[in-house]
Amino acid sequence: MITLHTNFGDISIELDFENAPNTAANFKQYAEDGFYEGTLFHRVIDGFMVQGGGMSADMQDKMEGRRAPIENEADNGLNNDTGTVAMARTMDPHSATCQFFINVADNGFLNHTAKNSQGWGYCVFGKVIEGMDVVNSIKGVATGNMMGHSDVPKDSIIIEKVSISE
Repeated sequence: MITLHTNFGDISIELDFENAPNTAANFKQYAEDGFYEGTLFHRVIDGFMVQGGGMSADMQDKMEGRRAPIENEADNGLNNDTGTVAMARTMDPHSATCQFFINVADNGFLNHTAKNSQGWGYCVFGKVIEGMDVVNSIKGVATGNMMGHSDVPKDSIIIEKVSISE
């Protein structure tokens, strides 16, 4: 279990090593490396998701410590349902590195449907087991545009510390 200690409260995530072994290991390694500490939930869209893990507190893309992209495991049978955690990526289905999002709604349109650029989907690799109240607080914050990004919380939501337990 990985716990994200944020300035809004704690979010505990159970990783699914059985269905998304490489993606869960990737997330755990970033957590063990301390990569997520000091990063923001930089994109918040109520009714959709809250995204974090890749931007520093001053909204700079965090590059130091970032590893190579991982292979997309979205064809694992897991769905982007409320409370699940998935990897963010670019249009390239195999471009996920460190950024992740927590679904705050059932987002079936993000699920894997085919092994092509249109259907790969977004890999679910875990779920929130404690702290959905914190996620729900985050999803309701006021957002705006900042430094070329939209849906940025007006007040910073910072991952201050990460703890790992078995």
